[in-house]
Amino acid sequence: MEPSGLLVTGASFAAFRGLHWGLQLLPTPGSAAQDRWKWRNICVSLVHSLLTGAGALLGWAVWISPQRKNGIRVCSDADGGSLVSSRLSLYPQMAADPIHGHPPWALALVAVSVGYFLADGADMLWNQTLGQAWELLCHHLVVVSCLSTAILSGHYVGFSVVSLLLELNSTCLHLRKLLLLSHQAPSLAFSVTSWSTLATLAVFRLVPLGWMSLWLIRQHRQVPLALVILGGTGLVTVGAMSITLGVRILVSDVLRSRPHPPIPGHKETRGTRTCCDGEPVTRVDSTLSLRD
Repeated sequence: MEPSGLLVTGASFAAFRGLHWGLQLLPTPGSAAQDRWKWRNICVSLVHSLLTGAGALLGWAVWISPQRKNGIRVCSDADGGSLVSSRLSLYPQMAADPIHGHPPWALALVAVSVGYFLADGADMLWNQTLGQAWELLCHHLVVVSCLSTAILSGHYVGFSVVSLLLELNSTCLHLRKLLLLSHQAPSLAFSVTSWSTLATLAVFRLVPLGWMSLWLIRQHRQVPLALVILGGTGLVTVGAMSITLGVRILVSDVLRSRPHPPIPGHKETRGTRTCCDGEPVTRVDSTLSLRD
């Protein structure tokens, strides 16, 4: 049990709930006036993603273990004696001991994220029906269950911080949704955000998920069976949602946005397609409701 982790989690929950409440006092952009709650909710999510995603990336990049001297890690005799590894490695300490080894900031970062997901779940339950929010609530439940293991046990903190790299992609996802809510699509800003979303999805979502999956498979004998099942469930759930989300964004933002020659008997206006039989078909962006 890590009391400091629980304290930070409680403080984070209170802070994000306070941010939810505080944004109600600020004016909402006129273009997003029809869905003020979603605008506020995504703004809070953006704050969390910027904080934890940047914290995870910078933390792994600048953290020098005690074995490093002048930016170079000198390996022990068990590692090969004369072998050295560059400090530029993205995860300098994670590969050595992601179960037990972690600096104080890592536990606090994980606790902040758990507090956010609890606060966001409470906000959804307060403002949406269970039928509207069940998908994200299931996602939050899985994430909180996995990250809470690190807080309660003090172990697997390094492994959990790797999962927070996914928030770098979530930052782009939230910006994209804010642009959609403010009717800024299509635009240059929306195009840049869409491509950034797809790029960070591959680098900061699929790559960390793949690494964590391989690590869990290779180390399954050193990890309790219950945690293997819990971690595997979380990775499969988030991985499936990530791939689905990436495909939807690719189709809606890239493939459908390409210009195509007009078809005889077919008229198309912005946001609405009129088929040859005269029946209008309104296009709804299916990725607006998906959020990490």
